[in-house]
Amino acid sequence: MNTFSNAFRAEVVRMARKELKPELQGMRKAITGHRSEIAALKREVKSLTSQLKTAQRQARTVGMAAPADPPKVSKRAAREGFVFAPEMLTQMRRALEATQLQMAALLAVSPLTYSRWEKGQAQPRTKQLAKIEELVNMGPAKAEKKMRQAAKA
Repeated sequence: MNTFSNAFRAEVVRMARKELKPELQGMRKAITGHRSEIAALKREVKSLTSQLKTAQRQARTVGMAAPADPPKVSKRAAREGFVFAPEMLTQMRRALEATQLQMAALLAVSPLTYSRWEKGQAQPRTKQLAKIEELVNMGPAKAEKKMRQAAKA
């Protein structure tokens, strides 16, 4: 009985392989085609990246500024129409005649963080964006009052 079941099992496996062989060959050909397309796309991306770097180098050499990345906008800010811009912080600080230390205290962040925001080296998080938006919308008189309160604390 054991010999019969082994022979039967072997025959079933052989028949299954025979049936699946044409389907597997088609899949193998498709996979090979996909791999070659991926390799071509990678070569194209590498070429375009090198062209971009060359163009940026030439732009710097000529004296033109490379196009700056648009400011990152959080989902909340995009919904409400508030867009963060480093220049906005600088203008607000100058209008209030405040130092970066005072503005950092007003927004409850470290002076280094505030400095990076103002230079455009970092972007505020959603929670901090809300504070900045509140500061921009409150007006100079209220902002000065709040700054005095923050200095006392």
